[in-house]
Amino acid sequence: MLSTALAIQQATAEAVHDESVMDLAAHIYHSKDNMSGDEFVKAMFMYSAHLSALTATLVTHVCLTENQIDEMMDTIKEFDKLGEEIKNGNE
Repeated sequence: MLSTALAIQQATAEAVHDESVMDLAAHIYHSKDNMSGDEFVKAMFMYSAHLSALTATLVTHVCLTENQIDEMMDTIKEFDKLGEEIKNGNE
């Protein structure tokens, strides 16, 4: 359990220090004075979403085996397909 917690902590640190995350943060920082309020908010949202998604991905790889990840992705695809079928049937 301790090794998993440490691996999750490491995955989170990797996400924060990821090159694409850092590049996006640097771009926002250097461009903030040239952005409107709405542009800045959108940029911060994109940064936050990118960091969150990368963190979730890396933590998922710590907690699940490759086979479990494949099964999860298949289930997500099935639910997406079912959702589309329901949506198209209700139109």
